[in-house]
Amino acid sequence: MANDIRVCDKCRHMKMKTTLAKLGKIAPDAEVKVGCKSYCGPCSRFAFIYINGRYVTGVTEEEAIEKAQKFVR
Repeated sequence: MANDIRVCDKCRHMKMKTTLAKLGKIAPDAEVKVGCKSYCGPCSRFAFIYINGRYVTGVTEEEAIEKAQKFVR
């Protein structure tokens, strides 16, 4: 089963170019969807990734990606 990964392109705490490259390494089979996730409260304070039904947050992009690795199928 493919991983469902989504990130917000409006998030001020993440750079899409590096985020997409790093997510591609941890889940090469996933199609990462980029767009607003209507998660604006936490998005304004933290980097976040929606992965397989869970919102994972981190103070930095690297921390969010590290936490997201636990939920890769």
